[in-house]
Amino acid sequence: MGNSSSQPLPVDTSFKLPSPLPSWPLGEGFASGIIDLGGLQVFQITSFTKIWSNNDVTFFEPSPIPDGFSMLGCYCQSNATPLFGWVLGGKDVSGGTLAAPVDYTLVWSSNNSFYVWLPTPPEGYKSVGYTITTLPSKPSLDKIRCVRTDLTDETEVDALLWSSSDVNVYGLRPKVRGRQALGVSVGTFIISKNGDDTSLLSLSCLKNNNFENLTSFMPNLAQIDALVKEYSPRFYFHPKETYFPASTKWYFTNGVELYHTGEESNPIPVDPTGSNLPQGGSNDGTYWLDLPVDEAERERVKKGDLQSCEAYLHVKPMLGATFTDLAIWVFYPFNGPATAKVGLVNVPLGRVGEHIGDWEHVTLRVSNFNGLLNRVYFAQHSGGVWVDTTSLEFFDASNNFAAYPSLNGHATYPAQGLVLQGNDVAGIRNDTAKSDNFYNVKERYSVMAAEYINDVSELPWVNFTRKWGPKITYNVGTEIENVQSSVDGTLASPIGSLLGLIPREFSSEDGPTGPKMKVDWDGDER
Repeated sequence: MGNSSSQPLPVDTSFKLPSPLPSWPLGEGFASGIIDLGGLQVFQITSFTKIWSNNDVTFFEPSPIPDGFSMLGCYCQSNATPLFGWVLGGKDVSGGTLAAPVDYTLVWSSNNSFYVWLPTPPEGYKSVGYTITTLPSKPSLDKIRCVRTDLTDETEVDALLWSSSDVNVYGLRPKVRGRQALGVSVGTFIISKNGDDTSLLSLSCLKNNNFENLTSFMPNLAQIDALVKEYSPRFYFHPKETYFPASTKWYFTNGVELYHTGEESNPIPVDPTGSNLPQGGSNDGTYWLDLPVDEAERERVKKGDLQSCEAYLHVKPMLGATFTDLAIWVFYPFNGPATAKVGLVNVPLGRVGEHIGDWEHVTLRVSNFNGLLNRVYFAQHSGGVWVDTTSLEFFDASNNFAAYPSLNGHATYPAQGLVLQGNDVAGIRNDTAKSDNFYNVKERYSVMAAEYINDVSELPWVNFTRKWGPKITYNVGTEIENVQSSVDGTLASPIGSLLGLIPREFSSEDGPTGPKMKVDWDGDER
């Protein structure tokens, strides 16, 4: 059924950033509007005509479509947020990359008022999106185009957009994603009838066969700097935070030393740039960093140095180089202890959560078609969450947004408050709140790596593959038992249930490896 509410919905209004975008510095092709995938040009269409809606979602057709381009699919979005989406339109510039379908198959209809059609591609072509109508008759074959098979790739479902008694509607994304993956998202959706997942194989995504010409779509250094100034976050630290970030230079020049198996009594001071750290190899446990031996100095370095804090950027192509990911990494010399919430009682968990060295990040995903910020990834312990631009907390009428590292643990969240890892009875606290202690990324940052730019040399410590802190093994179960023995008997059992909720990085006091050792260095965020 169509939307019966007379009240306007958030989706009825198009989202706009708080501040108009600047004119990006000159470059080869970044933000030029069109990307050539190898004889097939694509354009990101962001204007739509509403075709059908219910109380939860709205289905749109891209309109207007630029001259010379064809529709490849339609768009679906939740009604709960302002309209902020896109689909790709395609233009054949080499002959034979696009073809009209030969027929349609009805995928789903609702109350004789809305129809979703799957194009039947001619031989050698694949469909990458649906056509939608409000009439039961099949659409014109000229309505949409299918794409030659060599310019397509395999897909998988993305986030669930809507679920009803008979269908699920999902976003769609390339199955293989990463810094060197060729799959290109079309921005479309896919429908799965409950109990029948075969329809999930019916649509493909696009593939960038022009990937070797990365500088034709990706931002150059001047454009990266402009993107950082325009979109980068301000990290607000909790009023009770003790363990702040610092620059790697500060860390290296404040007594941190390099240890080597068999020579523990003779550690080596680290060069301010990290140039004397072992390069390459694997995290084999033969080398590690540790804080100064002197206890007073050790405690001082643990607290970091917010004034020296510097962010380190890894800039990489994503989704077939139609987007740029700017992974913004921040280093904390120490990760503090965790606290549990059991009912209404807060219970410190002893050493659980403590470790020397703590790398955290957020990732900006920017469209290479127009330079628009599409979404932001907030890393949180062993995982994280993508947040659409519409849901970010902007400040000072700018396009910069707030990010909130949690107290002691430094997992980053898009809003302040309490996030509990667990259940209503017991969980690990992640507390975030504003204070006068904050860090603006755009004020101090370095590009530590951008493999597609010849002029960028990786910082020396980037290729240090070992731990940024020592491994001190303890039994987390024993730690929990110690906490249990120190509290009232009614709390002991719920505290014991925390054992299965504690993130794996909390299971021992173990320094982390650096950013380049993480799976998302080459891959997509989790």
